[in-house]
Amino acid sequence: MQPIEIRTIQLNDNVPLATIIRTTLKEFGANHPGTVYYDDATDHLFELFQQPLSVYFIALLDGTLVGGGGIYPTEGLPQDTCELVKMYLSTPARGKGIGKMIIDKCLEKASGNGFKNVYLETMPELEQAMNVYKKFGFKYLTGPMGNSGHFGCSKWMLKTL
Repeated sequence: MQPIEIRTIQLNDNVPLATIIRTTLKEFGANHPGTVYYDDATDHLFELFQQPLSVYFIALLDGTLVGGGGIYPTEGLPQDTCELVKMYLSTPARGKGIGKMIIDKCLEKASGNGFKNVYLETMPELEQAMNVYKKFGFKYLTGPMGNSGHFGCSKWMLKTL
C-alpha cells in the first residue's frame, strides 16, 4: 500500500488541483457551464479557503497530489450549515479509501466548527460520488440551498451531523 497523506491546502497546490478537478469533470462528461469547471475560483483554491470556518484538505499518494475536498460556509446557507465542496480525486487515487478519508476529515472539521448540517451539490454524471455520499448519510433534496452560483448542478444533498 502506498503511503497516503492528508494535509491542508498550500499555495503551490492551486495549479495541480485545478487540473485534477477539470480533468475529472471532463472524464465524466460533467464539464458543463455553471459548474466549477468554468469557475475562476477553481484556479485559486488556496486563496478561497482562507475564509473563516472553511478548510480544504489535500490528499497525497506516495508524495503526489491526487485530489482533495473541503468545507465552505457558502453564501445563503443557514448559519448552521456549510457546504462540502470541490471533492475530486484523480483516477489513480480512486478505490483506495482516500475519498472516505477526506470526507471524514471534512465532516469532523464541520462539526468542530459548530455546523449542524453539511450540504453538497453534484451532477447525475458523478453517480459514483453520489453513491459515496449516500453511504455517509447524505439525503437527496428537491432543490438547491444557498447561492453557490453553480446552476449546472442538478443534484443536491444534505447530511445532519
